[in-house]
Amino acid sequence: MTDALIPNGCKNNGAVENSQFRKGNNPLLQTGRSKLQNRRASLNQQIIKQMRMRAGAENLLKATSNNKVRDMVVLELSYVNSNLQLLMEQLEGLNSSVEVYQDVQETCNIPLIPLGLKETKEVDFSVPFKDFILEHYSEDGTNYQEEIHDLMDMRQACRTPSRSDAGIDLLANYLSQLSLLDSRFFAPNRQMGIFFTWYDSFTGVPVCQQNISLEKASVLFNMAALYTQIGTRCDRQKRGGLDDAAAAFQRAAGVLHHLKETFTHTPSYDMSPAMLSMLIKLMLAQAQECLFERMTLHGIRNEFLALLKVAQEAAKVGEMYDQVHQSMIQTPIKDNVPFFWSTMCQVKANHYRSIAHYFISTALLDHQLSPSDDEDQQEKALSQLYDSMPDGRSPLDILRKGEERQRIGKAHLRRAILDHEEALRIHGLCRHLRKLEVLRDILEAAHKRSLAKLTENETEDEFVDYLEAPDIISKTEHKAEMEVPVSTKVKVKDLFHRLGPLSVFSAKQRWTAPRTVRLKVEDRDFGFTLKGDAPVQVQSLDPLCAAAMDGLKEGDYLVAIGDVDCKWMGVTDVLKLLKDVDEEGIDIKVVSSLDSNPSMPTKSATYSGGLPKTYSMICLAFDDDDKNPKGRKVTKKMSFLSWGLKNKHKSASTLSLPTADYSGALPWNKPCPTFPSSYNDSALY
Repeated sequence: MTDALIPNGCKNNGAVENSQFRKGNNPLLQTGRSKLQNRRASLNQQIIKQMRMRAGAENLLKATSNNKVRDMVVLELSYVNSNLQLLMEQLEGLNSSVEVYQDVQETCNIPLIPLGLKETKEVDFSVPFKDFILEHYSEDGTNYQEEIHDLMDMRQACRTPSRSDAGIDLLANYLSQLSLLDSRFFAPNRQMGIFFTWYDSFTGVPVCQQNISLEKASVLFNMAALYTQIGTRCDRQKRGGLDDAAAAFQRAAGVLHHLKETFTHTPSYDMSPAMLSMLIKLMLAQAQECLFERMTLHGIRNEFLALLKVAQEAAKVGEMYDQVHQSMIQTPIKDNVPFFWSTMCQVKANHYRSIAHYFISTALLDHQLSPSDDEDQQEKALSQLYDSMPDGRSPLDILRKGEERQRIGKAHLRRAILDHEEALRIHGLCRHLRKLEVLRDILEAAHKRSLAKLTENETEDEFVDYLEAPDIISKTEHKAEMEVPVSTKVKVKDLFHRLGPLSVFSAKQRWTAPRTVRLKVEDRDFGFTLKGDAPVQVQSLDPLCAAAMDGLKEGDYLVAIGDVDCKWMGVTDVLKLLKDVDEEGIDIKVVSSLDSNPSMPTKSATYSGGLPKTYSMICLAFDDDDKNPKGRKVTKKMSFLSWGLKNKHKSASTLSLPTADYSGALPWNKPCPTFPSSYNDSALY
C-alpha cells in the first residue's frame, strides 16, 4: 500500500504533518476547483434531503383524506419544491463557474467549458468481501484485510484526483481493478450487498445500485471530466499548451464515446446516450477551437489565399458550436444542461462565424488580382468558398472586377457586424456569462474592428446595397477526432492475487472447500498425472492408488502442497515440490468444481488395448535409463473441463480452440484429451 503513497507536501500544521496521500490525489489541497467540488458535494446532500421530504409529502398526500392534513401537506410540499428549485439553481451556478478551471495566466483567450466530477458516497467493502471469501473461496477473509484496505484507500483517493496525468492514472488503475473485482467477487446470480451511490453531475440527483457497472461507468465519466479540466488548464498562449489542450479534449471525447458504447442503459441522466452524444460534440468543438487558435497563434499572413483558408477554418469552428447548441436546446437535454453552457456555445457559434466573414471581406477588399498572382489558384479557392456564387457571378469575374470585389467584400463585412452584435446580445442574456469580462472584451474588440473596416471602405455618395453575403463552406485541414486513451485499459496487479488465477478462481465458478489428501509413493508412483498451468489439474487418476482411496478425484485442482500455496504454480514447479517426497508421503490440498461437468464415459466404453499401460507420476526420480518403468493398468478417462487462461469468449455458444498440451514437459509425454470451454463476461447495463 505504501508504494502508492507520496508525502502530501503540505506545510507543518499539526494534524496533517505526517500524513500521506496516494499519488495523484491530495484532498487537503484547497484550490478553486476543490472548493467547487466541496460545495457541489454539500449541495448534493441538501438536494437528496429535500427530495426525500418531497417524496414523503407526496406519499402522505395520496394516503390521507383529511382536508386539514392535505392543506398542510400541500403547503409543505410547495415549500420543499421552492427549496429544491433554489438548490438546483445553485448547482447550475457551480457548473457555470468555468473561470476557476482556466489557466491562471489566461487573459486573452475565450474560456473553455470543463465537466465537473461526479460525487459519490463512501463504500465499505470489508464485511461483504470477507464473507464472500469465506463462503466462496473457503479462506479466512481476515487474511485479506490489507488488500481490502488498499482497495478502499484507492477508491477514496479517486474522489479527489489531482488535475494532472497522475490523477488520470489513479482513475485508470481503479477502473482496471473494478474489472478484476467484477470477475472475482460479483457473481451473476447473487447480490453482494454493496451499494454504490453516485450523484448526477448536472442535477445532483443520486443513483444507488448494487451493480458494479454503475461504479465503472461513473469512474469513466470522471476520467473524461478530468481530461476536460486538464484541457482548460493548459496555457493557450503557447503552441505546446494548445496541442495539449486539443489532445485532452479529444481524449475526453474518446472516453465519453467509450462510455456510451459500453454502458447502454445507465440510470444517471448525465450518462444517458443523448447527454453523452451532446458532450462528445462539445469536447470535439472545443478541441477544434484549440486547433484554430494554434493556427492563428503567431498571426495571419495578409494574403488572399491565406485569408480564405483561415476563414474556412473559423467557419468550421462556428459550425461545430452551432451543432452543439442545437443539441443542447433539444428536450430533455435543455432541462438539465446549464443555461450558461448553451448560451456560451451560441455566442461562440456567432463569434467564429463573424470572424470567417471578416477574413473573407479583408481578402476581397484589401487585395486586387495582379499579374504576379496565380489566377487559376485564386479562382479555384474562391469557387470552393460558397455553395453558390453571389448574384450568380463567376469566380473569375469577382476576382477581375474591382467593383464586384468591393461589393461582395462589404456584404461579408456587414454580415460579420450583424453576427458580432448577435453574439454581444446573447452574451448579455446570461448573468453567469456576463461575469466573464475577458469574453466580453474579445467580442467588443472584434465588433469594433469590423465597424472600423466598414467605415474605412465606405464612401459618401455610395448607394445602399442590399446584397446579402452567402454562407461560407466550412473546411479544415486539422479535424478534431475522438481519441480513446490507452489509460482506459491498463494492466494492474490484482489486489486479490493470492486467491488464485482469475480464469479458474472466479465468482462464476463454484468450488468445494479444500480437502486434504495424503500422497504416498508406491513403486515410485503417485498414481496420477498432472496437466495445466497455474493451477495444475489431476488427470488419469488410478482408482486403486492411495491418493484416490484418500479422496482424490480426477479433475481436482492442487491448491497447496504441505504448507506451500501452489495456485500459481505450473507443472514444473509442482513436480519440484513433489520430487523429494519420502515414503511417509505428504499432505496436499485440492478443490473440486461444483459446476456441471461433461458426463464421463464408463470404463468399458473407453478402454483400448492400444493405450499406454501407465499414467502414473513416475518422473519424481526420472533419469535417461528409466524411461519405461513398471506401472499398473488403469482405464483411461476423459480429462476434466480444460480451463484456459486466455479462453475468454463473449458467448457461451462460441467454442474455444484446443488448450495447450503441457504433457510435453513431462517425461511420459502422454497426450491429453481436451474439451472446449467458454467464458461469459459479466452483463453490462
